[in-house]
Amino acid sequence: MTDTTTDAGAGDAENGPGQDFIRDIIRADIASGKHAAPVTRFPPEPNGYLHIGHAKSICLNFGVAEEFGGRCHLRFDDTNPVKEEQEFIDAIQRDVHWLGFDWGTHLHYASDYFETLYEWAEHLIRTGKAYVDDQSAEHMRKNRGTLTEAGKPSPNRDRSVEENLDLFRRMRAGEFPNGARVLRAKIDMASGNMNMRDPTLYRILHAHHPRTGDAWCIYPTYDYAHGQSDAIEGITHSLCTLEFEDHRPLYEWLIDNLPAPSKPRQYEFARLNLTHTVLSKRVLTTLVRDGHVGGWDDPRMPTLAGLQRRGVPPEALKDFIRRIGMARANSLVDFGMFEFSIRDWLNKAALRRMAVLRPLKVVIENWPEGELEELEAVNNPEDPEAGSRTIRFGREIWVEQDDFMEDAPKKFFRLTPGQEVRLRYAYYVTCTGVVKDDDGKVVELRCTYDPATRGGDSPDGRKVRGTMHWLSAADAMPAEVRLYDHLFAAPVPGAETGDIFDDLNPGSLEIVEALVEPALAEGNDPAPVQFERLGYYCRDRDSTPGKPVFNRTVGLRDSWAKIQKKG
Repeated sequence: MTDTTTDAGAGDAENGPGQDFIRDIIRADIASGKHAAPVTRFPPEPNGYLHIGHAKSICLNFGVAEEFGGRCHLRFDDTNPVKEEQEFIDAIQRDVHWLGFDWGTHLHYASDYFETLYEWAEHLIRTGKAYVDDQSAEHMRKNRGTLTEAGKPSPNRDRSVEENLDLFRRMRAGEFPNGARVLRAKIDMASGNMNMRDPTLYRILHAHHPRTGDAWCIYPTYDYAHGQSDAIEGITHSLCTLEFEDHRPLYEWLIDNLPAPSKPRQYEFARLNLTHTVLSKRVLTTLVRDGHVGGWDDPRMPTLAGLQRRGVPPEALKDFIRRIGMARANSLVDFGMFEFSIRDWLNKAALRRMAVLRPLKVVIENWPEGELEELEAVNNPEDPEAGSRTIRFGREIWVEQDDFMEDAPKKFFRLTPGQEVRLRYAYYVTCTGVVKDDDGKVVELRCTYDPATRGGDSPDGRKVRGTMHWLSAADAMPAEVRLYDHLFAAPVPGAETGDIFDDLNPGSLEIVEALVEPALAEGNDPAPVQFERLGYYCRDRDSTPGKPVFNRTVGLRDSWAKIQKKG
């Protein structure tokens, strides 16, 4: 069951890094002498891109190895050649490195062990613990039983060792078509755990493998390859998410009944569930295949490649993982908590710049025509060493359309006729007139400025409630800005309608033709930047000389802090 709360494992996170039940287990094992140091592994299937849920496992497996002086392996579970591609293998390695982790010399593949796994399967046959089954997949499913009803033994279950060995070897030789036969473990068809009801260990699959080519036409299942690969590599702590808890008895049964060189132990932790987010690889594949997004690295996707393109710093993602902790029970984490970690890191690291997303022209009527004045602007108030930059102010400037209202309510502290506001780093200005087109749309504002307020302060001490960003019309440069929002509008996609795709957010991407400071248009710096009063942005790879493209990473609105305050 999933507990729909806004904080997964907050109790663990409050104790600081290195304090959770997994680390407690490792500490105890080291203290008792059971293990000198942990050996862990991150075992992805190369059939898609990694997502934010995988980041939790990566941080745990590589993190505990670093903390306790052990090592972590990167092992690809490449047991299904139909869905595996080199593109995914390369992307997974890039993503792990992006998070700041390295496997050293320990890059492995389940296919490295295909011959050993085959020999061990024959060992199970010779000891009477595996058999070849000719039933169709439909009959096997029907005879498996239910949670309240025992399964029915296959009519092939009591085949002789000799016949099973012969059939299994002929399966390997390619004599039979796909689906004709499987190798099953002989355990207990009446077990209360469905995974123990004679699970499949090998199936026939005539497909070209990215690494082994056409050398094999039978492939081990994940349940069979996983634990045995752990044992071959000397893994001490096999860390899995909770959905594998019911698979642990099979994991242990196989280890106990095979000549494995070591006996790893499996431990389960809660998977990551985020509001407005779907982490099912099947759904993510459909989103890409059906064109709902622009690819695996679309900034709306929860993939690590998508997060990178959106401008999420790996440090922020790791901070988020630390904050939610490693809990034993599943829960639903509010997406705002992730945004909090992103803002917290970018607030310290990102340089400040000004951009206007929806420009509205302003003419300062008492400013001399043709005159431009240089002003000093702070690059990052959180980092004095970041210094300052020079911006220019003149008679014509651009402001945000949203920063003006002709008939403003009482608490609107931005531009409105007769109201004074502060222009960031510049002067106090007062709106004195409005210019409209034939349709009544506001196209220009007329203002006056107070020369005594240079830098944004008044010598007479009068207070101005509103501060606005702006751009000099003489210097502003065009840019495309992509405003990203949740890909799914509902906090729990599909919960109300039963169809996840019904909750796709039609407003998940808005593209605006904006104006930015010259430095942003001229440079090609991939570093994150804060558009003052708007949010954090990063330069997209689609940028071209003279026409940069920026992706919104996260807005400035701190929804997580508000949630906590209400709580």
